[in-house]
Amino acid sequence: MTGAGGVAAGSSAPPLRTLRWWDVADVAALEAQVFGPTAWSAETFWSELAADGRAYWCARDADGVLLGYAGVAAAGPDADVQTVATAPAARGRGLGDALLRACEQHAERAGAAALLLEVDATNAAARRLYARHGFELLARRRDYYGSGADALVLRRRPRADDGPTTAADTAGAPAR
Repeated sequence: MTGAGGVAAGSSAPPLRTLRWWDVADVAALEAQVFGPTAWSAETFWSELAADGRAYWCARDADGVLLGYAGVAAAGPDADVQTVATAPAARGRGLGDALLRACEQHAERAGAAALLLEVDATNAAARRLYARHGFELLARRRDYYGSGADALVLRRRPRADDGPTTAADTAGAPAR
């Protein structure tokens, strides 16, 4: 059984909501904390929010502190996970799963036959998350994140056990 953003019942992940322009400053700050020198700028997030075919979500705690965000670009037969990030203090509570599931559901609703992403080859936690969601290795991009920092290109195709997406599955994870 799933709830907001596809979070399993009983999960401690906070509910997701659509990321809006007023979230960009906090998102850019968390982006810098999580991704360091390869972080996107606030301007990049502004461009992403304005672009067609994009959907972004975020989660905040009861005090309004940003816990994580994710986004997907869906156009044509392929969709691309643009980013997934969780604050270090929010990890291990199912938020990454919820954010990634929101991206998957949006891609499926948009008719994408495959969902692609790049992940730092050394990011074991992210690679485990993506493996749990059925992503498989497609290619390696040498030096994608800088000298000696390779990216793995992963792909997920819809699975037979994904089942239909229902309104309950997407509550809190609306499409843009």
